[in-house]
Amino acid sequence: MAKLKTLAWTAAAATAVLAPALAQAHGIWFAQRAKQIAIIYGIGADDLQSVKRLPGMENVQAWDADLNPVNAQLRADGSLVVVDTDAPPSIVSAVLQNGTWSWLPDGEIVKKTKDEVPNATKTETTIKYAVSIQGPLTKPVPLIPAQALQIVPVGKIPDKLGEPLTYRVTWKGKPAAGAGVINDMVNDPDAVEVKTKADGTVTFPVRNQGLNVIRAVHVTPTDNPAKTDRYEHTATLAFTLPHKPE
Repeated sequence: MAKLKTLAWTAAAATAVLAPALAQAHGIWFAQRAKQIAIIYGIGADDLQSVKRLPGMENVQAWDADLNPVNAQLRADGSLVVVDTDAPPSIVSAVLQNGTWSWLPDGEIVKKTKDEVPNATKTETTIKYAVSIQGPLTKPVPLIPAQALQIVPVGKIPDKLGEPLTYRVTWKGKPAAGAGVINDMVNDPDAVEVKTKADGTVTFPVRNQGLNVIRAVHVTPTDNPAKTDRYEHTATLAFTLPHKPE
C-alpha cells in the first residue's frame, strides 16, 4: 500500500510540474466522431471540453472540392461540438479565441489578464486555428483570411504513411519563418518542434495511415502590455490517409 501511495504521489507531482509547460500547447482540430465532423480541443489523447469553449469559436467555414463555399454552422451535440453543413465539405476551418491566461508564482494558471494578476510571472493571449481536408480537391488548399496562422500542404498529399510531405506555414498570408512545428499533435505531442525555413516550409514523413494532425506555433509581441505579454497562435492541419478496403 505504501508503494502504491508513493507511485500515486509521484504521478501527481509529475503532473503538477508538467501542467504549466503544457497548458498552452493545447489546440483545436477536426476529427470524425460517429460519422460527424467534430471540433476537438486538447492535446495528445486528451479530448477536453470543447462544448465549454463553443462561445469562443468563430469563423467556421467550409468549401467543396472546387472551393465553392458550403454553408457551415457549429452546434453542441452532447459532449461534442459538431459541424453541420449543407453538403459534404472538402475543407472545413474554424478559429477559437481562447482568452488570456496568467501564470501565478506557485505555478497555477488562471484565465485573467496581466492587470488582474499583478504578481503573474507570465501572461499570454492564445488563439487557436484549425483547417481540415475532408475530401478530394480539384485545386490546392487556399489561404483562408480568417486563418491568420495556417499550415498548407505543398503539393499532393501522399497515399501512404512514411512518404515525405512539405508544408508551408503562413502568418497573415506570408511565409512564417521560425514557426515551431510538430508532425503529430495527437500521437506524439511531446515531439521536439522543427522550425520552419525562411520560406515558411518544413518537411516531415507522413506519420499515420489514418488521421494526421500537424501543429504549428507562432508567437507575436503584445500590442497591449498592460493586459498581456504576448500572443501565442496555434494552428493545426488535419487530413486522413485511407486504409485498405475491408
